[in-house]
Amino acid sequence: MSEQNTPGSTTGAAGESAARFRPTAVAAVHLDSIGEAVGVPVPGVSAAVGVTGISLNSRTVEPGDLYVALPGASRHGADFAHQAVERGAVAVLTDDAGARLLALSADASVPVLVVDGPRNVVGPLSAMIYRSQPPAGHPPHLFGVTGTNGKTTTTYFINALLRALGQRTGLIGTIEILAGGDPIPSLLTTPESTDVHGLLALMRERGLDAASMEVSSHAISFQRVDGVVFDVAGFTNLTQDHLDLHGTMDEYFATKAELFTSRRSRAAVVTVDDEWGRRLAAAAGIPVITLATTTGSGPADWTVTATQARGLGTEFTLSGPGDARLQVHTGLPGAFNVANAALATVMVLAGGADTAAVQAALANHDPFTVAVPGRMQLISEGPAAVVDFAHNTDALARALEAVRSPVPGSRVIVVFGATGQRDQGKRPAMGAVAARLADVVIITDDDPHDEDAASIRADVLAGARAAREEESLDCVIEEIHPRDAAIKRAVELARLQDTILVAGRGHEVWQEVKGVNLALDDRVELRNALTARGFTVLQDERIES
Repeated sequence: MSEQNTPGSTTGAAGESAARFRPTAVAAVHLDSIGEAVGVPVPGVSAAVGVTGISLNSRTVEPGDLYVALPGASRHGADFAHQAVERGAVAVLTDDAGARLLALSADASVPVLVVDGPRNVVGPLSAMIYRSQPPAGHPPHLFGVTGTNGKTTTTYFINALLRALGQRTGLIGTIEILAGGDPIPSLLTTPESTDVHGLLALMRERGLDAASMEVSSHAISFQRVDGVVFDVAGFTNLTQDHLDLHGTMDEYFATKAELFTSRRSRAAVVTVDDEWGRRLAAAAGIPVITLATTTGSGPADWTVTATQARGLGTEFTLSGPGDARLQVHTGLPGAFNVANAALATVMVLAGGADTAAVQAALANHDPFTVAVPGRMQLISEGPAAVVDFAHNTDALARALEAVRSPVPGSRVIVVFGATGQRDQGKRPAMGAVAARLADVVIITDDDPHDEDAASIRADVLAGARAAREEESLDCVIEEIHPRDAAIKRAVELARLQDTILVAGRGHEVWQEVKGVNLALDDRVELRNALTARGFTVLQDERIES
């Protein structure tokens, strides 16, 4: 991602929030050291210029920053160098094209370092400037989680268990960023590498013991975690998603596998429930602990056994090397949350936690009953109404299976759609899964982006109707839009013993339609519709009405 701001956009929320992504004090790095790191000599008095920060966006520049001017989709970052310098940038790093623009505009009032492929050096330079990467064995210990589904919940589980062990933790993820108790809104699954390193340095400054981070394939592809070395990397699963970016599942896998190399991680815990996990465990270039959470997964270092329903959740035994046995409970429904809880537990053990201390924390604090916003989030119990982020075929199937009630005569009513300008191949598959696993299927809009919403719904509807006809399924299929009307329709149809699942958007509070962000929170819409019908809803201070 490169700068997309317009000339003059040098102040406002972007700049104000950016200051929260970095430590309060940074010892200056001389520009000659930065030049040496990127292979560019810095002559004369410029060599002694002190750099105390780094930014890719002129709006987030702080005094003392190195401004990195990258090429963008429509503008070059060099076009905004003047604004960056006005805000206090002491040097600019760019490519040949950027240097030419600076020469033509006479904006080069500060030293300019010119390198081939400046994007490739942003992460390492950020680590160097912020001194964000602690030596091995020193806090904060970093846990990185990747995979198609389960990243968010697993990072929340890791943090909850670490807190139960008495540690102070940080979080970098889809829903929010936490540096101790200070929340910072998150706009990307993983922020830019400049912000990642600033946040890690901030966590060190605040004396945090550990931090967990979601590491998406986009973060690896777009170099947002360059220069970060995780103490423990975890793998959840791999199912079809993001093929609009990666093209094939093999390429998608190869991107994920980059996290499991010595350049990015020191050790790994890999869930081997699917073939991709087994392949990753065999190919990883770092020490690997394997985890099996389903029967038929084959041998593994840690295995999940003796699962038993307890309320909406599950208790289970986690068996490890020798006679190691842990009794674990998660209050979140679904077998996938058993897998998430097991992975979080083994990752914390791999990070050096004592087994007995972990068992005591599990027993005394029940950390895996922590509420994860928009991830199997319960809005009411009668009818059971759940909001979940499931936005691909596998996640939707798992969510539908998880919410199915054992009460005779109860039905599952699902509301979902598909995202525009994303992997189109999964749309009919999602429709088919919904038809197989739900009794009432209400197809609506997700985030259409710039694509025609009706055509997206048509793709999903085609899959649902084909499955119903070809497999003689007994389900009702409706198409209703906009999304808030679809949610109201689901509640209108629901009986006390039924379950409503609103899937696809989870914690998100904006719906993007033709470049316009419309306020829409599934949790708020569901709660309001339930209340209007006289049903009792659960209160949650994180849901804004």
